[in-house]
Amino acid sequence: MQLYEKTAYELRELLLKKEISAVELTNSFIERIESVEQDVGSYVTLTKDKALEKAKQVDEKIARGEELPPLAGIPMGLKDNISTLGVRTTCSSKMLENYIPPYDATVVEKLDEAEAVMLGKLNMDEFAMGSSTETSYFGPTKNPWDIRAVPGGSSGGPAAAVAAGEAVFALGSDTGGSIRQPASFCGVVGLKPTYGLVSRYGLLAYASSLDQIGTFTKDVTDCALVLQQIAGYDPKDSTSVSKEVPNYLDVLKKDIKGLRIGVPKELFAAGLSQDVEKAVKEAIAKYEELGATVEEMSMPHAMYALPVYYVIGPAECSSNFARFDGVRYGYRNKDAEDLVSMYIKTRSEGFGAEVKRRIMVGTYVLSSGCYEAYYLKALKVRTLIKQDYERAFENYDLLLTPTTTSIAFKFGEKTDNLISMYLNDVCTVTANLAGVPAISIPCGFSKGLPIGLQLIAKPFAESTLLSAAYAFESCTDYHQKRPQLGGK
Repeated sequence: MQLYEKTAYELRELLLKKEISAVELTNSFIERIESVEQDVGSYVTLTKDKALEKAKQVDEKIARGEELPPLAGIPMGLKDNISTLGVRTTCSSKMLENYIPPYDATVVEKLDEAEAVMLGKLNMDEFAMGSSTETSYFGPTKNPWDIRAVPGGSSGGPAAAVAAGEAVFALGSDTGGSIRQPASFCGVVGLKPTYGLVSRYGLLAYASSLDQIGTFTKDVTDCALVLQQIAGYDPKDSTSVSKEVPNYLDVLKKDIKGLRIGVPKELFAAGLSQDVEKAVKEAIAKYEELGATVEEMSMPHAMYALPVYYVIGPAECSSNFARFDGVRYGYRNKDAEDLVSMYIKTRSEGFGAEVKRRIMVGTYVLSSGCYEAYYLKALKVRTLIKQDYERAFENYDLLLTPTTTSIAFKFGEKTDNLISMYLNDVCTVTANLAGVPAISIPCGFSKGLPIGLQLIAKPFAESTLLSAAYAFESCTDYHQKRPQLGGK
């Protein structure tokens, strides 16, 4: 097995035994990126020198016999909407093509304290708006399992990088499924934590009440390792919750016998492909073999989640994106005759079609004539969806659904059919509206492409989520499979 195929905890053992050095490990990933990046296109910005300098520091600490955190020396990547001091952060948009932040996001500070090695910034749908990474200003990322297929979105770059062995783990953001859907398409583990568990300080906002930073890893153990490092209260984030963070590694092997799992019939929606349905039903049978009780149940307002999301998300986007005006930072049209035309030309040229579409929708639903009819009504239905979850968790420890309704689709297949593209979020978006944690784990394959299983827990019950995911992973081998890129 090549180094790029190993997990973080396996690589840590090699580093501590001095069988490899952090510099050797980092160089092996740089070589891997150089080998496959032309096929995959995961990275927007590479930080080779920065990575090697950090790896050198880790090696020096190992040589001195210092005790190091679990992620020390482990190469990783960051979605390009997470602020990095002195390193270009573009959100895959022309608007921020040359933006260099003056500060680190809190999660970046925490990973730096953990001595993790940042390889670079990863591609995404422009400003996290999309389900396929086709809206990136820098071009699409490709699915490592089939480069004719999309990796999902908006965090397609991080998902593809972990799947292709271009990073051991990566951080992304999830607004309506933007971690879980690409994790499903790329056959990796993707976690959206509870809203407020992981600081959003330094995450360039799309929809502030929905966005959450989360993880991409090869398996559930790595997921627990990374979450352990980035979780916790942050006074710089007003939505951060002051709550003790448990030891997620301690609960991984917890027996799930007697676990109560609900299967919302509304999220086995119309349009669910036969291969995905079959794989998920086999996963349900596996949980029953493990001693869990699995029952069909109802979340009556889940069917309204997608329209609610596409009112609230664009509304918050419309407000957040007023800052991109060509005055303070970012792209500016230099040929405008006056201030108003500079605003118009800057925003028209700096934003792509999908971003402009959502800004316009959001501005419309917030307008005086539409606020009560659309935005206020969407907020009320969001409350009903949250109450559905509260009632569900009175009877069940977890909910189980498909992550996506299909396997990864081909490039261009859905770009002209926006409704079909938006339906990619139908199984994932309720978790963001309710603020609850959810994870996608590999549960099968169809036509050579991965299928994902989604588990959802009550707020701050990541421990339950991880132990249930680990139990399934321990008796299957889907997470061990790796894509072959040109035979490499």
